[in-house]
Amino acid sequence: MATARHVGPDPNHETHSPVRNDEATGATEDLDREPDGVPHKVVGFTALFAVMLAMLVAVMFIAGGMVGKVAAVLLVVIAIPVMVGSLKTKAARERDHVHPSR
Repeated sequence: MATARHVGPDPNHETHSPVRNDEATGATEDLDREPDGVPHKVVGFTALFAVMLAMLVAVMFIAGGMVGKVAAVLLVVIAIPVMVGSLKTKAARERDHVHPSR
């Protein structure tokens, strides 16, 4: 007969609200840093620009004739490296150097 195994947090563990207590943090813990090290604004801008660019290219490709399709391909070839480069520069500029990620 198999015994039931408890999955999840220990029910006997006393839960404390997430209160900032600098004396209770470990040597490697830092509450001020962004956990992934990437500025969250850059992640949002990347998603926004990627969706806007995809919609623009789709409309140009569907609605345009041969010139529209060629322009859509050229836009993709030029705009993606420019967008990646500018967001990379923004991420490097806004990255938290005082509280780096692991």
